[in-house]
Amino acid sequence: MTGTVESRLKDLGIELPKPSAPAANYIPYTVVGSTVFVSGQVCVWNGDIMCRGRLGEDVSTEDGYQAARVCGLNLISQVREACGGDLERVVRVAKLGGFVNSAADFTDQPEVINGASDLMVEVFGDAGKHARFAVGAPSLPRGVAVEVDGIFEIR
Repeated sequence: MTGTVESRLKDLGIELPKPSAPAANYIPYTVVGSTVFVSGQVCVWNGDIMCRGRLGEDVSTEDGYQAARVCGLNLISQVREACGGDLERVVRVAKLGGFVNSAADFTDQPEVINGASDLMVEVFGDAGKHARFAVGAPSLPRGVAVEVDGIFEIR
């Protein structure tokens, strides 16, 4: 994949949200050496929760996928902030962790978190391929459907 990350975002018609402020006593990201650890990002777009509810009850897998994509957009927004606005500093998406607000018998968490994973590959190409986990949770903060955190290697 050629071109800059910003040009890929533009070509894909992707707009990034404003970086969300923390909702409690933590910071949105921390940089340790060449690693950026991004706190869990929920499916919020510029302050508005995009998807509340539980997968397998009142949220479809497709809606969960889209919610995870919004989480991924928020991750990229935080990484951009950590990199002083320069996404070209991203060397690799190292790992994503996905939490899905799930009914007890819901087992499609991987398909939901693919919303964030697919986005990382769209935006960063091969550097967007990452390790990850996707787990169910009985509830998530503010009743959101999905939360995703990330670890990124930067220059």
